Amino acid sequence: MEKITIGGKRVVRQAYGFDDVSIVPSNVTLDPEDADASVEIAGFKFEAPFMASAMDGVVDVRFAIEMGKLGGLAVLNLHGLQTKFDDPAGVLDEIAQKSPEEVTAFIQKAYREPIKEELVGKRVEEIKKGGVICSVSSIPQDAERFGALAAEAGVDIFVVQSTVTSTKHVSSRAKSFDIASFCKSYKKPVIVGNCVTYQVSMDLMEAGVAGILVGVGPGAACTTRGVLGIGVPQMTATADAAAARDDFEKKTGKRVAVITDGGMRVGGDICKAIAAGADAVMIGSPFARAEEAPGRGYHWGMATSHAALPRGTRVRVGVHGPLKNILLGPSLVDDGSQNLLGSIKNAMGLCGTKTLRDFQNVEMVISPSFMTEGKLLQSAQRVGMGR
Repeated sequence: MEKITIGGKRVVRQAYGFDDVSIVPSNVTLDPEDADASVEIAGFKFEAPFMASAMDGVVDVRFAIEMGKLGGLAVLNLHGLQTKFDDPAGVLDEIAQKSPEEVTAFIQKAYREPIKEELVGKRVEEIKKGGVICSVSSIPQDAERFGALAAEAGVDIFVVQSTVTSTKHVSSRAKSFDIASFCKSYKKPVIVGNCVTYQVSMDLMEAGVAGILVGVGPGAACTTRGVLGIGVPQMTATADAAAARDDFEKKTGKRVAVITDGGMRVGGDICKAIAAGADAVMIGSPFARAEEAPGRGYHWGMATSHAALPRGTRVRVGVHGPLKNILLGPSLVDDGSQNLLGSIKNAMGLCGTKTLRDFQNVEMVISPSFMTEGKLLQSAQRVGMGR
């Protein structure tokens, strides 16, 4: 790999985001209807390789059930409004009504409400009654306590999520969460995130996780990159994590799911994430546009509520139709934000690949003009790709 210096002796490497690369079509094509976009995550098969982010503007019980019925998986945030309020509708209404100047302080106040432990099990039971696979998310500090409550209620997949995850956290104030010990003792599969490097991905896999979430700061409602300057563009982060997965699988025979988390706006971004090596994707803002989403047309970051240093903001995404249209189509818009599964299957067809694992090996090129080449009229008229 070519070494690049940014001055003095500081050596860096080039990293790439979704707009920096493109997929090269194959000399053999396939009928998209013959493409199989199903994926196995944590021992469960999903017809659509999509996870909905554990964010309060995206997932509640109703949304989780609908997502499951459509072939994907939604993750409910155990540190959010759904476990702080028996009926969070009023708080969600106020978040949608506050001005940009008022909303962060209001979110901070609302999230100071203590979690009601009885609601952890109740929410899991409500999702399970819908007849779908149930997944919930906790921060590492509460994973053991909430994990036990969720398992007792019948959760299927438990997610441990923080801004940046490692297996070697050092703290002088509190006991560190032992990921390996938790994965070994917990009776359900565990997905952990978030990470962006080969080494941390490998460390987490060796600790026994069933899946890893890849991405720091790319989400539409996340401000981590601006506040902390931390993160790696998603194409490079995904490819590095996928390389760790492949090496781990060769060594152990076990395949750990790599899930690209955040930064994907349209179907083309999702296709690129999978081409870079992702087994599935976790999405927030595109799903927050669904009629079933609890955010009332708004979406906010998981760390927006931080008492001292918010690393998220509320963004307006609007309501663009039912979740079925966004996930499975038919698309009623021209910008690639609906029929996301159709985007994957059509891309697979144009590359002549029958499975997602085949699609992970397609040719790609660096293409900095890819999103703007020939699109002057769309940009000027703010239609299609120019929105």
